[in-house]
Amino acid sequence: MELLILFTIAVSLSMDAFSLSLAYGTLNLEKKDINNLSLIVGIYHFFMPLLGMFIGNIVLKFIPIKPDVVVFIVLLFIGIQMVFESFKKEEKIEPMSKIELLLFGLAVSIDSFSVGIGLNTITKNYLLSSTLFSISAFLFTYLGLILGKKISEIIGRVATTIGGLALIIIAFIYLFKM
Repeated sequence: MELLILFTIAVSLSMDAFSLSLAYGTLNLEKKDINNLSLIVGIYHFFMPLLGMFIGNIVLKFIPIKPDVVVFIVLLFIGIQMVFESFKKEEKIEPMSKIELLLFGLAVSIDSFSVGIGLNTITKNYLLSSTLFSISAFLFTYLGLILGKKISEIIGRVATTIGGLALIIIAFIYLFKM
């Protein structure tokens, strides 16, 4: 039963990564960026629950900021950047910067940090849970980026604009769900 619960949590945590990857994939990213971004998200989803479990309660006592505010700022920034990107006239897609890759990974992994705070109430097998979270996030991110790229090939720049607007809307949803 514990494994089923962990698997369900892993898939649930991956849904953010999937939906945002779907939107971000409309930038028609290169294969290298898709692989790197998927790997980064997977790595974040491995370590964030562990960090949440070990230091989350302490940090949240000293810094009373909700993780949703951090997600809002990051997603808003990425979304606005995507909308501006869709209006550029040049056809060459620039590779994602390391900062963009890391910020995206962080944005979709904040929830796994929060889950980590209560993880010890669900399981004592922390490495198994983090591994499940990591694999699931990697796969869903990869799938979202590939599907987003396919959508972009079909409807072009409109997909990038829609993807950017979707990220901005999701950012505000995170802000107002607090």
